[in-house]
Amino acid sequence: MTSPLIGYWKLESNGNNWDEYLKTAGVGIVLRKVGNTITSYEEISVDGDEWTIAITSSFKNSLLKFKLDQEFPEETMDGRKVSSVMTLDGDKLVHKQRALKNGEIDSLIIREVKDGRLNVTFVAEGKNVSATRTFLPHKK
Repeated sequence: MTSPLIGYWKLESNGNNWDEYLKTAGVGIVLRKVGNTITSYEEISVDGDEWTIAITSSFKNSLLKFKLDQEFPEETMDGRKVSSVMTLDGDKLVHKQRALKNGEIDSLIIREVKDGRLNVTFVAEGKNVSATRTFLPHKK
């Protein structure tokens, strides 16, 4: 499968509303400060029908392995436990996170490439808060 999402990406910008999204997700001030200052990378790959997103930074790493349209357990970078499903909508990778704990938010994360940049939009569902992080292609 060929997808414009496949590749190694380096964070260029957290956008205007990243801190507000993190706050809405229940992330404390210390982790928000770290999240606003570190550089992170996303490597997206596909092997057969299994997708992998490796998210790395100098603070914390996460590895997501999944098949499209199949629910899987996930622990978010901020420690929330969610049930996730990934789907493709054209060239967009849509990541739905359903909170397992009462009082925590559900999130929608949409990855798409526009003008050679990977835009990752985070939506706190039902909270009217969203943020877009932008990544540039990067050599490993």
